[in-house]
Amino acid sequence: MAPINAQDSDLRERIGHFRVLIIGRRNAGKTTILQKVCNTKDNPEIYDTEGRKIPVVLESSIERGNHDIKNAMVFRSNPGFVFHDSCGFELGFEGEFEDMKKFISERVHVTKLEERIHAIWYCIPMDDWTRTFQSAEKKFFLECDTGRVPVIVVFTKFAELHSVAYGELKEQLEGLSEEECSRRIEQRVEELFENTGILSRVSDPNNRARAKYYVCLEDMTEPNANCNNLLQSTTFALDDKELRLCLVSTQQSNLELCIKCAVGTLIDHANRSFGPLRISSEDYQYEIARWFPHLKC
Repeated sequence: MAPINAQDSDLRERIGHFRVLIIGRRNAGKTTILQKVCNTKDNPEIYDTEGRKIPVVLESSIERGNHDIKNAMVFRSNPGFVFHDSCGFELGFEGEFEDMKKFISERVHVTKLEERIHAIWYCIPMDDWTRTFQSAEKKFFLECDTGRVPVIVVFTKFAELHSVAYGELKEQLEGLSEEECSRRIEQRVEELFENTGILSRVSDPNNRARAKYYVCLEDMTEPNANCNNLLQSTTFALDDKELRLCLVSTQQSNLELCIKCAVGTLIDHANRSFGPLRISSEDYQYEIARWFPHLKC
């Protein structure tokens, strides 16, 4: 058996990078999400389809929607990710939507694994919670063929719902304990979120694209905010074990995700129909250790 580092190095070379298409309106918080995922405050480097670096002039250019969706965005802090950004169709431009639709169709069905989109993050901001599902969302979920590529819906700026809930309950909260105030606010937030009807709309069986998971991100501008729940949901949404390993290999400090994947391996072997843990001790240790790619063995 080849050493763990050697085999997983071959895996990374074969797949190359974990490729994500991020979609959302302007000011949905896409830039901040990608920066948090890659643990940086820097802007990404942009490369065209030939691998040539494109100068980036405008800051927050992801949010401005001026990228060609075919261009690749890579952060120096974590080159294991390649990101593609949808551009402009949320403004009602049919041409941009068709470009995105074609790009998705091509990249979810391409034969080479390294050229495929491996996950789609669809960002929906909650700062305008009464208009969560607009024409752009309707067109994407109804018309885009995402194949087996998992769609993760990311509700950004979710802290805004807490502000709304507090405003509604402010008078009722007077004199209550901090714990009780928090409980009532959380309950009202859940009610507001459920009343939007957004979850049923993104998982409608009539959709061509359906959300496999959803995550709620609070105020991502906070220094200690992270996207661990997004990365975890993406990992477990993947059907392909090699892609899971590829994604985990990008996580140098997310020990929690590594542990959860290793536990998943334990459960998988325990539930096999031919009996629990019918695997050699050496192979078993190897399968567990693969989920900790940054530990030297």
